[in-house]
Amino acid sequence: MSSGKKAGLQDAEVLRQENAAAREREAEMFRRMDPSESGRGVETVYRDKEGKRINLKLERLKKLQEEKKKMEEEEKFMEWGKGVATVKMAEEKIKDELYEMSKPLARYADDEDLERMLKAREREGDPMLKYIKKKPQLTPTGKPKKERPTYKGSFPPNRFGIRPGFRWDGVDRTNGFEKAWFARETNKKATADDAYKWSVENM
Repeated sequence: MSSGKKAGLQDAEVLRQENAAAREREAEMFRRMDPSESGRGVETVYRDKEGKRINLKLERLKKLQEEKKKMEEEEKFMEWGKGVATVKMAEEKIKDELYEMSKPLARYADDEDLERMLKAREREGDPMLKYIKKKPQLTPTGKPKKERPTYKGSFPPNRFGIRPGFRWDGVDRTNGFEKAWFARETNKKATADDAYKWSVENM
């Protein structure tokens, strides 16, 4: 045959020898071939969809940088998601706990931290408490907290005890549902009281 193999019925040994000889001939042919034609020893060229060459080292470096950037953004998002103030409070709590753990277990009368904590605690019935409370409360940044103005006059009650805004002009603009609800609740209570008095009247 043109490939160099014999035609017709053959046994397994002859076929094995023929295949080995064919492989040897192909290997010899590739060894003799010029490297520019066979591509032996040439680096693999990687290309993108458009056919442009891709530098794998640069691509890996870019990918690593993108992953690092993504991780940083996720960490930042996690921090902002928790809330900056919450994270700071948690860090301060951990610092305080570590500081307390470093101190001996027994506390004595001259312990400054204990003294400071007891002084800061508010006690009911303290005659100086109303003067202390008048001091402006400070925000975490150290600035005094602004008190929101509230409406001072009387207002119709509501189920949730919500005060009107401080700019309210005193005009009731509701559809009367709250008033009817309170009347219904009062009526129910009065009926229940009457029923109870009637049930225990003959005892």
